[in-house]
Amino acid sequence: MPRPPIPTPVDSDLPAWIDALGTRFATFELQGSGCVSYGVATPTGRRFVKTFQAGHDSLRRALAVHGAVAHEAIAAPVGAFRLRSGEHALVYPWLDGGVLYPADPRGAAVRTDPDGAMARFRALPLDRVEAALDAVLDAHVAVAAAGFVAVDFYDGCLLYDFAASRMHVVDVDEYRPGPFTLEAARLPGSTRFMAPEEFRRGAVIDERTTVFNLGRTLRLLLDAGDVEAAWRGSDRQTAVITTATDARPEHRHVTVAELAGAWRAATAPA
Repeated sequence: MPRPPIPTPVDSDLPAWIDALGTRFATFELQGSGCVSYGVATPTGRRFVKTFQAGHDSLRRALAVHGAVAHEAIAAPVGAFRLRSGEHALVYPWLDGGVLYPADPRGAAVRTDPDGAMARFRALPLDRVEAALDAVLDAHVAVAAAGFVAVDFYDGCLLYDFAASRMHVVDVDEYRPGPFTLEAARLPGSTRFMAPEEFRRGAVIDERTTVFNLGRTLRLLLDAGDVEAAWRGSDRQTAVITTATDARPEHRHVTVAELAGAWRAATAPA
């Protein structure tokens, strides 16, 4: 089991600490979480620095999931810090590539920009897309095995390195131990990926919810377009997705591992 990151106290405020860390070359402010992140060039390499306001629930959840789950496809912090000014920061290695659905003023239109990461990903040869999706499934087998369920997982959590042909899961800050009962009116997330129970107060959120999220991921990313009208997969793969995304949790694959096995069987040459 990985060691949980323990925030190191820093006797500095956030701007001064980042300036001491290195040179900022990017700022990411349009995050739905309210967190602000930075690309920072340090003497030991480029880093992605995500900052959290004091008491931010996502920080607590991020520390918990990274303390329980380790997988080569899941971006993990290399340091955690608590600033004198009250903010916290998680420092990650900088990953080359592009987020499939980045925070962008254009909104959903960025997904169809031919120069954007999503359109480029969807234009890849089928075997490369399937390999990337398999990495996403395998990462979530590890998440489920550690007793966590995916929350707020969508294409904005996926970064693809085109040069290395490698998919990364880059944001698991809302993942939670499961199962749990939904006490709010809904969970955070993209409606394109969310299961029906994520919109129902009192519903049980469990591994079958993650199965639904992943089924939607398979459907949306193995399509050549953005309106689910250019399916690139097979009938066998469609059947797996239909089971995974059944509106009734009891009719889905029971576990993420079961989904992954069914998908791999359907994807293997006939």
